[in-house]
Amino acid sequence: MELGDLLAHEGIIAHLKAESKKQVLQELAEHASRASGASSHEIFGRLLQRERLSSTGIGRGIAVPHVKLNSLDRIVGVFARLEKPVDFDSLDSEPVDLVFLLLSPEHASGDHLKALARISRIVREPATMELLRKAPDLATLKKHLLAPPAPHAA
Repeated sequence: MELGDLLAHEGIIAHLKAESKKQVLQELAEHASRASGASSHEIFGRLLQRERLSSTGIGRGIAVPHVKLNSLDRIVGVFARLEKPVDFDSLDSEPVDLVFLLLSPEHASGDHLKALARISRIVREPATMELLRKAPDLATLKKHLLAPPAPHAA
C-alpha cells in the first residue's frame, strides 16, 4: 500500500494555519469531508474522541490522528504541514508540525492497520521528514511524500 493510494485528491496541505490541536483537527476534518463525503462534524467528533483516549502525537513533531467511520466506503488520507508547530500532547512533549490524518471504513481493520504501517515507515525516516519540512512549495512536498520508499538493507 503506497501513500499515493491513501491520500485523497487534493489531500496534501502545504501550509495549514492553526493555533491549537483542536483547530488542526477541525481544519483536517473539513478537508477530509470534502474528499470523502462524510460529515466534517462527524469526522471532527470522532477525532476528538480518539484524542481523549490518548494523543496521536507520536513524537519528533509528527501526529497521526486516525479513526474509523461507518459512513466511509474507502480509506481517506490527508497530510498537512503546519505553518507553525502546535502543542499536540505528544509523547515527547514536542510541538507538532507534520500531520497525517487517516480515516477508514469501520469494517476495514486490516487495511486500516496496513495504512498505519505505511505511514509509520515514512515517519521513521528522519531524512524524509526533513525534506517535508523544508519543501518550498506544494509540488516539492507532493514529490517527497509520494516518492517510493527507500529500500532497507537486511
